[in-house]
Parts: sequence; C-alpha cells; structure tokens
Amino acid sequence: MAIICKAAIANGKGGFSVQDIVVNEPKEHEVLVKIKAAGLCHTDHDSLSWGKQLIIGHEGAGIVVSVGKNISSVLPGDKVILNWAMHCGKCFQCLEGNLHLCEVASPVAAGGNGYTPGHAGLDGTTLNGDPILRSFNIGTISGYTLVKESAVVKNTSETMSFPAASIISCGVMTGYGSVVNAARLKAGSSAVVLGTGGVGLNVIQGAKIAGAGIIIAIDINPTRLEMAVKFGATHTILATKDDIGLLKAAEEVKKLTGGRGADYAFECTAIPELGAAPLAMVRNAGTAVQVSGIEQEITIDMRLFEWDKIYLNPLYGKCRPQIDFPDIVQHYTSGHLLLEEMITRTYSINELDKAFDDMLKGRNAKGVIVFD
Repeated sequence: MAIICKAAIANGKGGFSVQDIVVNEPKEHEVLVKIKAAGLCHTDHDSLSWGKQLIIGHEGAGIVVSVGKNISSVLPGDKVILNWAMHCGKCFQCLEGNLHLCEVASPVAAGGNGYTPGHAGLDGTTLNGDPILRSFNIGTISGYTLVKESAVVKNTSETMSFPAASIISCGVMTGYGSVVNAARLKAGSSAVVLGTGGVGLNVIQGAKIAGAGIIIAIDINPTRLEMAVKFGATHTILATKDDIGLLKAAEEVKKLTGGRGADYAFECTAIPELGAAPLAMVRNAGTAVQVSGIEQEITIDMRLFEWDKIYLNPLYGKCRPQIDFPDIVQHYTSGHLLLEEMITRTYSINELDKAFDDMLKGRNAKGVIVFD
C-alpha cells in the first residue's frame, strides 16, 4: 500500500517547500524506512541549489516498515541508521576496500549527487504523480524513504535516541573516520583540530578514542571551545579572524608540541582560505587532513609541505558502514563517544527554515529534524 507523507523538496534554485509525496512498497533489494530523525548539515543547504528538484537530507535514522525480496540484513521493526555511501561490492574500488568510493552506486563518486544504481527505483517515490530524486540517494527529510539495502545499517543500541542515531550518518562518521580510518592516528600522538562545529567535535572524539596524548582545538568561538573540552580536547586556542591562514595559531600549536608542530592536523572549518592551514600546524613528516570537503580552487604556499608532510582529502571518513557504524554504536554504549550532547536543538519539518537559519548562523553544534 502506498504511503502519503510530508517531505522537504528542494527546487534547485536555492529554495524549498514542504509537500506531500507518495512512497510505494519496496521492490527487490529495497527497504522502506519510517524516518524518525534527520540530522541537518551544510551540504543539505547546498543541495537547495543543485539545479534539480529533489527530496532534501542525507543523515537519518528510523524503523524498517517493510522489505523487498532477497533482503537479509534487516527485518521490519528493526531500528536502522541510514548510510548515503552505497556500494556494489564488485567494482574496482569496492574490491580495493574503498566502499565509500564505489564506482557504480555512490551518489558522489559515481553519480555527482544524481541518480545511480544505489538509488531505489525512481518510480517508487512520486511528487504530484512524477518520480522524484532523493538527495544522496536517500532523502531523509521525509516521513518515509525508500532505499537500497546498502543504505541501511541495523542499530543494536537499546538506549540511543533516534536524533542521536541520525547524526552518525554523516557528521559523526566523517569526523571519527577521518581520524581512525584515514589518518590512522597513533596512540600517544598529538592532534590539532581546526574548527569545532559538529564535524570537528567528532574529530576530537575520534582522536580521544584512538588514544591521542594531546588534542588541541582551535576556533574563533569561545563557546565552541568550551564544548570541545567537553568532547575531549586537552588544550584550546582562541583564534582571530585576522589571523591569515591561522599562522599565528600555528605558532601556539608549536609551543604546545615541543616546538615542532603536531603529529596530525584536521581542517574542519569548510573555509576555502583555510584549506592549507593544517599543513602549517604539523611537524616535518606530519599528516594534514582536509576533513570538511573544500572543493574550491585555492592557492597554497608549497613551503608549507616542507618536509615530508602528507596531505589527505578523505571522503566520508573512508566509511565502511557495516563495520564503522557498529563500532561507533559500541563506543557510544561504552560511554566513550557522546552523541545526545551534540544536539543543540530539534525541529519539526515545518521548522526547517528556522533550522537552516540556526545552522548557518552557527547557533547549533547540531540541529535535527524529528518526525512523529
């Protein structure tokens, strides 16, 4: 039986509206999920201007309503975390272990945020009788969503709230995975985190879980630095907007790291002008990680690479959903990773405009849309 529900629809020109959509029963290899919560990310706001009409949202958690044929990983009634990095398991990158870079199903690596075989059948979801795309193949700011099996991971936690589970889908995974999977931070090492918003806080948590000896948080917002300490930072540096490339802050980092710089630095600001800043923070043969997904053209002083420095630009924390999501859930269950504490405010779907405004003005560590 088809379901009618509310969904946030981007018009492709910078705006959106909340409208009724129709979601049909799942076909083979598809799963119908009742969304209970959807995390909000800057990418969701960017998606309003992608030149196409689509259902917004790529972070989410909910309950399986029904499944199509040959579904083995989840059953109706299971709590699930949505995952936007679908994988086929058979292409070159999947066989290399880079599931997040799947050349067939990934909405980023394979489809440029458009339709790929990782997207459930287009005719399964309609707006005014016409098929409609879902952002990152999942479109989580919707009462229900129809997705492929690789887009859901069972959540075994008995205590985790749906809003907390929803933010694992992107922000938590990106921050945590950039430390654990991409940088492979060594226990006892030093790390510096540039920007302590939602992603930066999860880099801090990942560094703490990995056993970093020193975790230095840098931000221009003193309130966010207070939160950084709560999430595991051992030192903080209050930066200023006139510190070009954060070079002055880099000198403070060196004072805290034996005069040579940190072992690892993670850029989490999404500010193009700071794309090279982590290189100034690390020692010779240190590792700089550009976490926030800067894609603009920038100019880099090549002397910042001296000497033997490594610069990484990982996608989605090199996510392996069936491995990493359960690990994150376990860290949460054991009390080593905070989730609820990261959520500043929740909103209804009809308050999405307010949620975007709060996010863009930096009022929230993380805002979440909740559904009945």
